[in-house]
Amino acid sequence: MHIHILGICGTFMGGVAVLAKQAGHRVSGSDANVYPPMSTQLASQGIELMQGYRPEHLQQPDQVVVGNVMSRGNPAIEHVLNKNMAYTSGPQWLAENVLKDKWVLAVAGTHGKTTTSSILAWILEYAGLQPGFLIGGVPGNFSVSARLGEGPFFVVEADEYDTAFFDKRSKFVHYHPRTLVLNNLEFDHADIFEDLNAIRKQFHHLLRTVPGEGLVVHNADEENLRQVLRQGCWSQQAEFSSRPDSLWGSAEVSADGRQFDVMYQQQKLARVEWQMLGPHNRMNALAAIIAARHVGVPVEQSVAALREFQGVKRRMERVGEVGGKTVYDDFAHHPTAIRETLQGLRDAVGGARIWAVLEPRSNTMRMGVHRQQLAASLQQADEVILFQPEDVDWDMQSVVEEVGPAGRLMRTIDDILAHIAEQSRAGDHILVMSNGAFAGIHQKILEIL
Repeated sequence: MHIHILGICGTFMGGVAVLAKQAGHRVSGSDANVYPPMSTQLASQGIELMQGYRPEHLQQPDQVVVGNVMSRGNPAIEHVLNKNMAYTSGPQWLAENVLKDKWVLAVAGTHGKTTTSSILAWILEYAGLQPGFLIGGVPGNFSVSARLGEGPFFVVEADEYDTAFFDKRSKFVHYHPRTLVLNNLEFDHADIFEDLNAIRKQFHHLLRTVPGEGLVVHNADEENLRQVLRQGCWSQQAEFSSRPDSLWGSAEVSADGRQFDVMYQQQKLARVEWQMLGPHNRMNALAAIIAARHVGVPVEQSVAALREFQGVKRRMERVGEVGGKTVYDDFAHHPTAIRETLQGLRDAVGGARIWAVLEPRSNTMRMGVHRQQLAASLQQADEVILFQPEDVDWDMQSVVEEVGPAGRLMRTIDDILAHIAEQSRAGDHILVMSNGAFAGIHQKILEIL
């Protein structure tokens, strides 16, 4: 079968493309932005890529898979509809062609989905279960974001964003997990959700799809998740918490998060020693340990796997060091994630100077929805640079003023580079945060240093 994917270079649709290719289909795709690393990954799989959305790209495919970036009025979409071509969404294609015969382990939540999914997939791999997976990032232990796998288990990052222009349900309602992880729930995606209740509603739709014999692993520290569960849950539950007195808990051993004890019914089961930073990653690991236990992986084996976990690309990824100045790349784009990422780095580097360089890249951030929480989320940084793109129509100066003397507002990449080159010193840690490419600023910083 020939499958053509519209919006193929997004992390999710790129993963769908890889799975379709591995399943033996001929796969081609179009995107407005065909550039590395996704374009390189796809081309290496023998997938034909085309720049732009021209109707002539669609040379009689058997099926068109439509990404959620596509909208009515797009010439490729209008061509598909006018010619009565067979089309479906990425989540629906995944559900019907990959997940229908699998034990699905889904990881949902506002933050930590990619990291928790990557940890879980690695634990299952370490245990010899050869899982399939589709993750919105590249786990260091696998070097690819998706694979079919050999065993009965499939780990999927379960995103609450909408499915397609013709299906406004959240992606995750298609996946029908038997093991569901609920990490947290906050307001995000203001471009598609009018308020927090609208997101809670979609999370409850997801809960309704878990079988009675399935397991819902949920964060007991999150009131929004408790509200969703109170609406009705028909499955087994396992709660976890940052406190040691929960059913599943954790006890901090080292301040940077690299050592902690796994607790069950207030009894220590094992001690984790790994390379990930921060209390948020401790919670991600705990959720993955519980989910893996549901499919038969002993806690001790999960803990052994964590020692060899290599992290995820663009999640506190150390991209280089020049003259004693270390540069990191991180995907954080929500105030909570920004705060937790900076706290993890602070715990690790102690009193060393931290630079936070932030691009407001997500749709919600660009709309200014989080402006009231942004300054507080940056408190752990000693130097703050906020980048004001030309197409962001709210003035970020108010955030800079709230940050105080440490804050700077800059409108060009060159200004940012010049300031860092002039003001940074040996021992500094420069954390770049964006969920986009940020014009390749990470490498440019290393070059100018």
